[in-house]
Amino acid sequence: MDSAEDDIDAWPLLSWLASCVMVFGGIVPYIPQYQDIKRTSNPDGFSTWVCFVLLVANILRIFFWFGKFFEYPLLLQSILMIIAMLALLHLCCSVQAANRVSTKQHHFTDFDLSHFWQWSGFEDYLQFCLLLSVCCAFLTYVLLDVPIFVEVIGLLALLTEAMLGLPQLLQNLKNRSTRGMSVKMVLLWTVGDSFKTTYFIIKETPAQFWLCGALQICLDAAILLQVYHYSQRPHAKFG
Repeated sequence: MDSAEDDIDAWPLLSWLASCVMVFGGIVPYIPQYQDIKRTSNPDGFSTWVCFVLLVANILRIFFWFGKFFEYPLLLQSILMIIAMLALLHLCCSVQAANRVSTKQHHFTDFDLSHFWQWSGFEDYLQFCLLLSVCCAFLTYVLLDVPIFVEVIGLLALLTEAMLGLPQLLQNLKNRSTRGMSVKMVLLWTVGDSFKTTYFIIKETPAQFWLCGALQICLDAAILLQVYHYSQRPHAKFG
């Protein structure tokens, strides 16, 4: 009897630990990348489009929560991820400003699509996030009772997040190198995506969650293959 009772008591503890990992584990992969950029004063190896993907995905996911409640740890994770991505963008903007040679600058309010997400100041990225949030808030308020809208915004949120690794994959292809990209970040992505996909399945979250999680694992594996491929070149160095 004591063994059975201990097993029963252990489940809530394991569930609580899993929830804590979900909340805080998502931002852990970006700590090594943040440290690498700060140490080298060079953000060129990191694609800031990763920040774009995660900001859009998590803003949409927060509004999805209003239409279709899901686990509170996932909601808190989205809030923390937005803060983490803004901190990473702030660092990239600061480093780029310090290294900038040209005096020409680009701003969000220029509405120049050719320089979208290549703005000069951190405040431009904040303005974009604010505009997106206001638009989502308005649409959610008007269409909250329309089931198809709720499902679409949830699918968009998760599909966007599932594309997380794609900007970095393309950046590596463009550079023909993974130099400047933190390999630790990608390894942590892989571990985290595997964990959260399992978590989604066990917690019986909406199907959008675990399907998109599986897609993320595939992209992580592709980036790790790039690391291996480019490491075969002489004098290759990786973070």
